[in-house]
Amino acid sequence: MKHVGAEALDRLEPLLVQLREVPGIKEKKRGTFYKKSIPLVHFHEGGEDLFADVRTAEEWERIRVTTKREHTDC
Repeated sequence: MKHVGAEALDRLEPLLVQLREVPGIKEKKRGTFYKKSIPLVHFHEGGEDLFADVRTAEEWERIRVTTKREHTDC
């Protein structure tokens, strides 16, 4: 599974807008979010599916975010 490209990030733009509004996190490059120096969220693509890797404590959880409905679950 590879990190998302520009086209996939375009598909995720509504979710990225929501993440940009969360206090305390910064988007260091498009689609990669940090809290201070700790990476919190980044995205991958596999075929037509898109996934968010979200840091929970010391581990990463992969969440499917292909559809708009899945964006709200993230």
